[in-house]
Formats: sequence, C-alpha cells, structure tokens
Amino acid sequence: MDLGITNKVILITGGAKGIGGATSRMLADEGAIPVMLDKDVEAGHLIHNELHAKGQESFLLILEMTEAENCQLAVAKTIEKYGRLDALINNIGVNDNVGLEHGSPENYVASLKKNLFHYYNMAHYALPYLKTAQGSIVNLSSKVAVTGQGNTSGYASAKGAILSLTREWAAELLPYAIRVNALVPSEVMTPLYRQWLSTFDNPEAKLQRIKSKMPFGQRLTRPEEIAAMVVFLVSAQASHITGQHIFVDGGYTHLDRMLT
Repeated sequence: MDLGITNKVILITGGAKGIGGATSRMLADEGAIPVMLDKDVEAGHLIHNELHAKGQESFLLILEMTEAENCQLAVAKTIEKYGRLDALINNIGVNDNVGLEHGSPENYVASLKKNLFHYYNMAHYALPYLKTAQGSIVNLSSKVAVTGQGNTSGYASAKGAILSLTREWAAELLPYAIRVNALVPSEVMTPLYRQWLSTFDNPEAKLQRIKSKMPFGQRLTRPEEIAAMVVFLVSAQASHITGQHIFVDGGYTHLDRMLT
C-alpha cells in the first residue's frame, strides 16, 4: 500500500523514544521526514544517527515543549529547514500522579502544563502551514481519559481534554481540509511504562496481572502497533477519517469490562 507520505515533513513531539521513537522510525521507513522534538539529548541523537546511518532524512530539535515560545520555535525551525509542514503528531505526556487528595492546586496546574498546553500551542503555531498543505493532526491521548485510574487528576484531565480538542479542532478546521484524530493507547511497553512498573515491590507480578486482563492475546500493546496507526492516520490512505478517537489496546478499555 502506498501511503503517499514520501518526502512529507511530519513534526512529532517526544519523537526520540517510546511511542514517539517507534513512530519516527516508521515515518522514515515510509519515506517521510520526521522532525523529532525531544528534551532527551542522548535519546534524540541516538535515533537521529540511527536513521541517518540507514540513509533516511530526519531533523532533530532538542527542546522543552512546556514553554509556548519553544513550540513556536520548533515550528519556525522546521519551516526554515524544509519550507513546509504536512502533519503534526502531538505525543508528549507523563502520568505524574497528581491526585485530588494528595495533590495541590499548584501541582495540578503544573500537570496540565506538562501534559496538555503544548498540544494547543503546537497546533496553534503549526496551523498556518498545515492549512497550506491541507495536512493533518494526530493527538495521543490515553485510556485514563475514559476509564479513570485514581490519584492522577492532572493527567486524566489533560488526556480527556485532548479527546475533546480533537473533535473541536476537527470541526473548526473542516474548511481547510485539515483532518484531526486521536489515538487512545492503554498499556504500552515504553521506557516510561517500565519505569512505572519498577515502583512496585514485585514488578513482574504486577506486569503479569495486567497482561491477564488484556482480552486480545494477554499481552501489552507494542509501541510499533500504535505507530502503525499514527502513520496511517497522517497518510493519504486516511483521507476521509477525521474527528475520531481510535483505540489501539487489544480491547482492554471496552472488552475487559464486558468479559469480567
């Protein structure tokens, strides 16, 4: 299948590792040019060098995306280098356990800044160029937005807002033929997920309990499986898909509760 993304310039936040890294690699394999924004210097240079060693074009920007001016700078640097922007993938987020009982108003606002504000900022600054390209936006949300988790009010709020913004932007940007969709992962084995597992007394036992609740295959979703859907959604083959919340989670969010 020809995805029609050869030489398309696609900006991805958190593009150096985890779901973002898998997406950057897959974009490059399909002939696109991933512009990878990440604050992790080591991981950023590792993937950038990896892609270039394979003869694949990519662009790395080491930036902290929680500041609006850095979002503006990221778009400006992309346009300066390539003169175009065809798609935006909003991917950065961290489940930071800012809860209601044990959180604070200050930490709650900080969590929203870490997990939500840059989604709006990136889309705002990218919009003039996406209009020219009749491009697309893919937002990464989380199953926490629809199931809740407990003790993570900031993260849950942000991920719920991302689903709402996806539908809002899809409606607002219809006149420009810009498509906007959201991916809703569940349990994905990323570096951040491994770090979270390590906080338990018995990480392996915790992992096995989670796997046992996965309806399809009793395993966690692979980052590459999320990446495959993201790449499809920014491609010409998804030209009539917009305003959608797409769950790639082995049925965990919906089927687990039906089957138990």
